[in-house]
Amino acid sequence: MDAFLLVAISTLFTIVNPFGALGPFLGMTIGETKERRRQMAQRASVVAAGVLAGCALAGSFIFSFYGITIPALKIAGGILLFFIAFDMINARPSRTKQTAEETSEGVQKEDIAVFPLGIPLLAGPGSIVSVFMLADQAKTWSQHLALYGAIAIIGLLAYLTLREAHRLVGVLGQIGLNVFSRLMGVVLAAIAVQFVIDGLRTALPGLASVGS
Repeated sequence: MDAFLLVAISTLFTIVNPFGALGPFLGMTIGETKERRRQMAQRASVVAAGVLAGCALAGSFIFSFYGITIPALKIAGGILLFFIAFDMINARPSRTKQTAEETSEGVQKEDIAVFPLGIPLLAGPGSIVSVFMLADQAKTWSQHLALYGAIAIIGLLAYLTLREAHRLVGVLGQIGLNVFSRLMGVVLAAIAVQFVIDGLRTALPGLASVGS
C-alpha cells in the first residue's frame, strides 16, 4: 500500500502540476482580494479532486460500457501524456489542458474555480487518464484506498500551491518555474513511454519474445 501510494502521488503530482497553474491563476484573478483568491483556490482544488475520485470510481464501468481495453488505454494515454510532457519540457502551457480561448473566457468569468481552473487546468485529460490506469493497477482494497488518499493529497497540495501563488512566484521567479516545469516534463515523458511499452507488451505479447 505504501509503495502504491507513493507511485500514485508522484504520478498525479507530475501530471496535475499545480505549479503550472500559478501563471493562469494569477492572470485570471487580477484585482481579486486575497480572501477571494483563497476561496477560488479551495473550490478549484475540491472540484479537481472530486473529478479524479469520480474517474477512479467509474473507471471499470466506462471500460466495459465502451469496450475499451487496458492496453489501448495505456497506449493512448501514454501518447497523450507525452504531448503534455513535451510542452512542459519547453515550458509552455499545454493545449491539451487549457486553450487560449478558455484562458480568455476565464478572465471574464466572475468565478473561475470550476472552469477553467478546476477543469481542465488541474483535472485535465492527462490526469484523468492516469487515474484510470492507476485504478486498473490497484488490485486490493488497500491500494484502492491509497489511490483515493493520493487524490486527496494532490488536491491539498494544489490548494496550498494556489493559495500561496503570489509568494511562490516571487520566490521562484519565472525562471525557477520554467526549470521545475522542464524537470517534471522529463519525468512525465518517461512515464508516458513506459505506459506505451506496457500497453504494447500486453496487446502484442509477441514483441516481448522478439526483444529477448
